[in-house]
Amino acid sequence: MLRPRLSAALAAVCTAVLTATLLAGSAAAGEPRSAGTPQATSKAAQTPTTKAAGDKVVGYFTEWGIYQRNYHVKNVETSGSAAKLTHINYAFGNVTGGKCAIGDSYADYDKAYDAASSVDGQADTWDAGALRGNFNQLRKLKKLHPGLKVLWSFGGWTWSSGFTEAAKNPAAFAQSCYDLVEDPRWADVFDGIDIDWEYPNACGLTCDTSGKDAFKNLMSAMRAKFGSSNLVTAAITADGSSGGKIEAADYAGAAQYVDWYNPMTYDFFGAWAAQGPTAPHSPLNSYNGIPQQGFNTDAAIQKLKGLGVPASKLLLGIGFYGRGWSGVTQDAPGGTATGAAPGTYEAGIEDYKVLKNSCPANGTVAGTAYAHCGNQWWSYDTPSTIGGKMDYKRQQGLGGTFFWELSGDTSNGELIKSIN
Repeated sequence: MLRPRLSAALAAVCTAVLTATLLAGSAAAGEPRSAGTPQATSKAAQTPTTKAAGDKVVGYFTEWGIYQRNYHVKNVETSGSAAKLTHINYAFGNVTGGKCAIGDSYADYDKAYDAASSVDGQADTWDAGALRGNFNQLRKLKKLHPGLKVLWSFGGWTWSSGFTEAAKNPAAFAQSCYDLVEDPRWADVFDGIDIDWEYPNACGLTCDTSGKDAFKNLMSAMRAKFGSSNLVTAAITADGSSGGKIEAADYAGAAQYVDWYNPMTYDFFGAWAAQGPTAPHSPLNSYNGIPQQGFNTDAAIQKLKGLGVPASKLLLGIGFYGRGWSGVTQDAPGGTATGAAPGTYEAGIEDYKVLKNSCPANGTVAGTAYAHCGNQWWSYDTPSTIGGKMDYKRQQGLGGTFFWELSGDTSNGELIKSIN
């Protein structure tokens, strides 16, 4: 399925192309990588006291995970993860024609769950107007955990190209998103919206040339429409390199409109560079031999803080998966490779729950783990390295932690336990 995350190296190449285009004077511009009647009381009245800054634990739930991965909202409960989450980001809604749109209607609100597969043990009905699918399951999960909030995330790696059109009329875009999130069929499911634009005025899967103010203008419109009783958040680049994507948009100016940012501090390196060098995809800090300066968590956090983004509005990103190469003979990072290591769903990427057994970590670098087994080399976070990253989160006064994504964890929530 299509993934929302950025190939940092690939995007760096795209950025160079974009820069050349801008200098030439151009103005042109995966799986994509929340029934019944809502309660009459206001959302403000429904909202219990939120946890203090530093305690947010935000996990992404992917709508397409119900297919090959066979990961459902009930698994969030049975793994023990629901009790440890403060927020779920439901990924993804589409962005097309300048509007927010449904991503997968069958997964979102139509799939019928039987009693055994349902969060509360009650089967979905086919009564007229009844809500089914992930949205109804999320509704049931929230009833079990009244403090849990759910945000609908729009965009992602695959569907971010639609933001270029949306940025031309931010108010109209915000209105479309509000109308969709607050649809009476599921308005009680969602507590706000998450914008995952990869990347404003820079390159991801495609390149955007909306200008440095586009992101700020779009987030201003989102806050104006959603108001203070809804959460408005955004997943943003973690490219802390000189002249990199953090500098391409006014993230500091837009910070006043968001409750928090999710800087995607993972996918810095991977087998899109088929011959290597091998490098950890989510380094906490720099290290001797890192392939690209500024491609690490601390560089991103310090750059954002230096621009004036409050630490309490920055969450630390964790990947519940690894990235790997094959054809590797060197244990330490920096080795050559022949291509991507095989993965269950996609070459070069694998869930933690698989890697912990298939290729156990046997080294650490820059605050994260790596493993060399046979001719494969993988990097990923473990409970131990996540513990170190939580120390960093506290030292930096960050607002909490977010991770991509819930299905990568073990059936008993090994990684999310290490966050808590």
